[in-house]
Amino acid sequence: MAYRAFFSFHYAVDGWRAAKVRNMGVVEGSQPVSDNDWESVKRGGDAAIQRWIDAQMKGRSCTILLIGPQTANRKWINYEIIKSWNDRKGLVGIYIHNLTNQNNEVASKGANPFDCITLNDGRKLSALVRAYNPPYLSSANVYADIKDNMEALVEEAVANRRRM
Repeated sequence: MAYRAFFSFHYAVDGWRAAKVRNMGVVEGSQPVSDNDWESVKRGGDAAIQRWIDAQMKGRSCTILLIGPQTANRKWINYEIIKSWNDRKGLVGIYIHNLTNQNNEVASKGANPFDCITLNDGRKLSALVRAYNPPYLSSANVYADIKDNMEALVEEAVANRRRM
């Protein structure tokens, strides 16, 4: 089944890697925002950023959090995670640190962002939401693994959220 996904990621650090994943075409994703458009949204302050995120997430069945070295515990990443959870969307993380960037560099593995969110019952969201780490070091193999597994990861996330 084809799902519409919202991609969440740390734009400044992981934009290039995120573009690689989004351009795979495995799931229908949110439209990329240009640097100029994002700067315009940011100038509107927190309320404008929140409205923009809310609008981008509307009609999406799943949020795919692309996890890089500095993704965990960022204000807007946390907002997107919490909003996805509260809106009962599927939620899955995919580590992208071993994909190369525009300078052909990989990054260090970041912390699990779902560890930063505590539910009302005291459990960490990481106990319920998967953060998938491709088992390869080569960027080409990581890319192929993400492409081969992303649809199943999204389907699993949506099914898991429906059961909760």
